[in-house]
Amino acid sequence: MSKKIDFLKSLAGMNVQDLQARLEDDVQRMKKLQFAHGISPLENPMSLRDLRREIARLKTELKKKELSA
Repeated sequence: MSKKIDFLKSLAGMNVQDLQARLEDDVQRMKKLQFAHGISPLENPMSLRDLRREIARLKTELKKKELSA
């Protein structure tokens, strides 16, 4: 659980531009992983789920910051 809490705390310290840049990077990384997994199975397919959840957390924090501004 502490990894998730540390991740959320680091997101809280970022500004909107940083969050958007990180989100774009993670979305690109997700697409590459999905493509690679389609061709041949990934060594750790759970990384797809972890990345998908990380993207959702980024979107949530970004939405919070946009609404509070």
